[in-house]
Amino acid sequence: MTLANEKYKGDALLQKVYTVDFLSKKKKVNEGEVPQYYVEGNHEAIIPPAVFDNVQVLMQSRGKGNGRNSCVSIFSSKIRCGDCGSWYGSKVWHSNDKYRRVVWQCNHKFDGGEKCTTPHLDEETIKQLFIKALNIIGKEKDLIIAGFGEVKDTAFETGELETEARQLNGEMNVAAELIQKCIGENARVAQNQGEYAKRYDALVERFETAKARLEEVQAAVTEKQAQRKMMENFMEVLRGLPEQVDYFDEVAWYAMVDFVTVYSKEDVRFTFKNGMEIPVKTK
Repeated sequence: MTLANEKYKGDALLQKVYTVDFLSKKKKVNEGEVPQYYVEGNHEAIIPPAVFDNVQVLMQSRGKGNGRNSCVSIFSSKIRCGDCGSWYGSKVWHSNDKYRRVVWQCNHKFDGGEKCTTPHLDEETIKQLFIKALNIIGKEKDLIIAGFGEVKDTAFETGELETEARQLNGEMNVAAELIQKCIGENARVAQNQGEYAKRYDALVERFETAKARLEEVQAAVTEKQAQRKMMENFMEVLRGLPEQVDYFDEVAWYAMVDFVTVYSKEDVRFTFKNGMEIPVKTK
């Protein structure tokens, strides 16, 4: 199973494949030939549904070139150095004795001539800092939720983009038909090949221009949809926070934290996915 497989959260998509020939038992991947059915709560979830949904949002919204690596821990690509901007990575200290511990520090702390002055953090400290930040943002949750309700329908609106996408699809179809017509006429009727080449190249450029813009528009629609889903997940978890949080919640960590910036032990800042920055201290 992959991270996109709905079975992880206890759901099932029926008829992904279907039987073509009942005598030979030949099966085929369903590409729309027969209906598919999505069943929620089909079996016990392997991971919490909220975590699964957050992973899907993360996969959709995380683009190329953003400097984040694939995650091997819930803290991977989440904590960055306030000195150089690099991500923190895990290091094992005293790996072969009873004092073994895992700490997180800047991946480039000892690169070059000057080392970063930012401190290392152990995982328990990170969790306790997150609890502090949650309790701070939790005091503002009614205002945050109300504010999101006022802007969500306009901030993530995709109607104009979807209209443009339909127009671009139409433009591509027209250009493609004209290209085929141009090729057919050249095959049937003798004509100046220089003029034909210019006409053909212009039509191909018209098609490619529309195609390139369509890809941009579709990417923008996908990004807005992913951002909306991310914020809806954020608000859902925020809404469910108790008055006083006293334990580390992995679902809240995934749904709410964009990244953490460490400047010093007295200055650790949590940037939440709604844009709020909450400073906390290790003591």
